[in-house]
Amino acid sequence: MSNKRINLPTPRIGLGLAALGRPGYINLGHGEDMPDGRDVEAMRGHCHAMLDAAWQRGIRYVDAARSYGRAEAFLGDWLVGRADEQRPTVGSKWGYTYTAGWRVTASVHEVKEHSREVLDRQWHETLEALGFPPALYQIHSATLDSGVLENAAVLDRLGELRDQGVAIGLTTSGPAQAETLARAMEIEIDGRSLFDAVQATANLLEPSVLDQLERASQAGMVVIIKEAVANGRLTARNDRPEDAGAMEALDAVAGRHGVGRDAIAIGWLLDHPFVDMVLSGAGNEAQLASNLQALDVTLAPADREALAALAEPPESYWKTRGGLNWN
Repeated sequence: MSNKRINLPTPRIGLGLAALGRPGYINLGHGEDMPDGRDVEAMRGHCHAMLDAAWQRGIRYVDAARSYGRAEAFLGDWLVGRADEQRPTVGSKWGYTYTAGWRVTASVHEVKEHSREVLDRQWHETLEALGFPPALYQIHSATLDSGVLENAAVLDRLGELRDQGVAIGLTTSGPAQAETLARAMEIEIDGRSLFDAVQATANLLEPSVLDQLERASQAGMVVIIKEAVANGRLTARNDRPEDAGAMEALDAVAGRHGVGRDAIAIGWLLDHPFVDMVLSGAGNEAQLASNLQALDVTLAPADREALAALAEPPESYWKTRGGLNWN
């Protein structure tokens, strides 16, 4: 019997809407994924088509956030009229406000604030956009320096939502993800652990949080992975000269399995039994189909050894990520 505090549907790959709800994002080649344009209605149609494709391919978990432009609204529109058995499990997040004004080249794309006021406002915005409470509601990019894990007003309100039947989680980012998660695991409200789930950045280039994620799983938290292909750096779109050596090693493993770089990257994460869900950030249907090939990847010990060599120092990885262009 599972010790997890909540249950996520199968398969272990879900669809993330970070690249589908706003015209600009940092994924490599993001701008190539919207052939019909980037006005609101074109992107609504594209997002709906991706949701249709994900459902038809068996995906039953969808991840959104208040800062993903109109992702929650697009998802809410798509869900209208669908019976309960035709709806995926939905997770969403609060803490960032979208500020790009539907522009790709905005000076500021999102503003982070983990206050009780933002939590209250964004919870109501999420309810309005989706039409129902998400199954999982997460602090978006909790960090130790944001102070959110010490904010009694925020934690108490999250405890109230938990008691109303909403699973509570946090997402993590940056080189100190493991320390943030360890602190979150200590938090209790009314004698019960507050957090039911964690969504962390982990991939072949940035595996530093995996040991702490395994501890979280052992403690009963659901483990969700985001940025599994490192915003496109672990896909065929990466032609950065500085990544050439890593891509050569990744291609060698992918070639042995007859799949793309992305399927190996996701399959490597699924190879960790404590990982409950890996999010696909696919921007088009071909990427989604390629990502889902990870479900059929079985890595050999030699594959794991070769892939382990791709890891970068966390500080280097996050510096590179911070320099990716919105497109």
